Amino acid sequence: MNALLERLVDDAGLFPPTALPPADAVRRHRADLAAGHPMHSHRLLVPVSRLAAVRAELRPGDRISVGLIADGAPADDPAARLRDAAAVIADDPRLTLALAEAPVRLFGTGAADAVRAVLDALRATDVPVFLEPATPAGADDLLAALPRTGARVTGAKLRCGGVRADLFPDPGTTARFLTACARAGVPFKATAGLHRAVRHHDPATGFTHHGYLNLLLATATALDRPDPDAVRADLETTQPGALADRIGALPDGRAVRALFVSYGSCSTATPVTEAATVLDPARKDRTR
Repeated sequence: MNALLERLVDDAGLFPPTALPPADAVRRHRADLAAGHPMHSHRLLVPVSRLAAVRAELRPGDRISVGLIADGAPADDPAARLRDAAAVIADDPRLTLALAEAPVRLFGTGAADAVRAVLDALRATDVPVFLEPATPAGADDLLAALPRTGARVTGAKLRCGGVRADLFPDPGTTARFLTACARAGVPFKATAGLHRAVRHHDPATGFTHHGYLNLLLATATALDRPDPDAVRADLETTQPGALADRIGALPDGRAVRALFVSYGSCSTATPVTEAATVLDPARKDRTR
């Protein structure tokens, strides 16, 4: 297994477009845990609003690592709901809180206030926290608000797609996000739209999706020379063979993965299949 791919994929089966019912999501996650594929992080991403439904599907012997996702509306007091959900997980021996994620927009305030609210809500834990700017173009304000000291990992979150066209950031915007994180030394997670390895147009949705291998290569470039134009060129690559060759030539994946922590995929099978297809030099269906 390429070091770049190990523990790359978080299980986001509860989220669209797959949007599994909790019973099916837990069943699939349990099967993935048993299979133990090294590309899976074996973290189940759970919105605060669905934590109770997920817990209702657990067995006494389950041991599930949770990425807790703040959701709801600003009027719902999202910080309190996040705090209470973290406490519920801490009291449930079947669950372990592995990390937390929260969108800045949920708090109805600027990035600095949102960061303070989230960190205060999770002060009883030391798990990594990743905040999503209102738009990828708003990453600079978020990065400036994130603390640089202390034991807790605090990072950013990049939304790469969704159910609407406006949720897909263009390569230039994405390149600026990656470059800003690399310059600041701030780790990030990604989410949505990244099932497949290589940038492509999906005729079923009409959207052009980023590829997770593009994102990995672009992160490596951002670390080596944080030039948005060079990073953008990696994100725009659509030739699987050329992308695989460049990925294979990278000397070490540890620095890349220290910056690009993981991404949430509602399919846990497709990323694995795509990696085998694109990165296996013996495959005859790769094109340059």
